[in-house]
Amino acid sequence: MKKLIPFLLTIILFAQTGEGKLSPVVTYWKTLSVDEKETFLFSYLTQVYETHTELQNSVGYGGFTEWYYENRAELVYGIFDKLKEVTIAEMAEWIDEFYSHGEYANRPFYEALEFAYRFADASGGTMWEKYENLKFEKIKPGKD
Repeated sequence: MKKLIPFLLTIILFAQTGEGKLSPVVTYWKTLSVDEKETFLFSYLTQVYETHTELQNSVGYGGFTEWYYENRAELVYGIFDKLKEVTIAEMAEWIDEFYSHGEYANRPFYEALEFAYRFADASGGTMWEKYENLKFEKIKPGKD
């Protein structure tokens, strides 16, 4: 309960700031410790996987299930495959990197995941090498 109160106060504070407000998921992400971010990320990935599996079992493979796969689950499956090469902690660091850029501070969590996946897939042993190899401008998410 003690962790919930600061979280709720943060959401209320940002909800009152108007134009510069952060989304609740981004606000929540920024309040987490490193270990909590890893837990949140793994839980998020698992939830998307379980939702896709349940959609397949309950409504079949077309329609919304297909949309959900193409727009959410496909990326998550790719991330699960990458976990053989990178850790959840590294993925969380790349999500933090995404949100550290002011223009992305309020972008959806899915876009931060996409950014992290692209870094996981890039060649290079350090964050700087990955930046150099990807040229940050090429991995910006599309503007809606």
